[in-house]
Amino acid sequence: QVQPVESGGGLAQAGGSLRLSCVASGSIFSIYRVGWYRQAPGNQHELVAAITSSGTTNYADSVLGRFTISRDNAKNTVYLQMNSLKPEDTAVYYCKTSGGGTYSWGQGTQVTVSS
Repeated sequence: QVQPVESGGGLAQAGGSLRLSCVASGSIFSIYRVGWYRQAPGNQHELVAAITSSGTTNYADSVLGRFTISRDNAKNTVYLQMNSLKPEDTAVYYCKTSGGGTYSWGQGTQVTVSS
């Protein structure tokens, strides 16, 4: 089973950029779909972006054109490049791996965007 660990969160100004990383243990990481989700206080989990084992991506409308998800299977890592950040992007960002009938969540990383 793959266990993801997120990093790269922090504080950014509006219009700035951050890159999140999701590193997952397990030699079969390449077969997993990986999604980035976020949860702001008082809100439900929201899918931000996802990437399949073949590299197909999808994005929430709210981040389309600003965020880019990519994966490096050799490094067991999925990245979320976040550009043109907005205060409404402030949330805890979680990585979720799914595949083979199982899924795993990371512990989350805080992203705070100041106006």
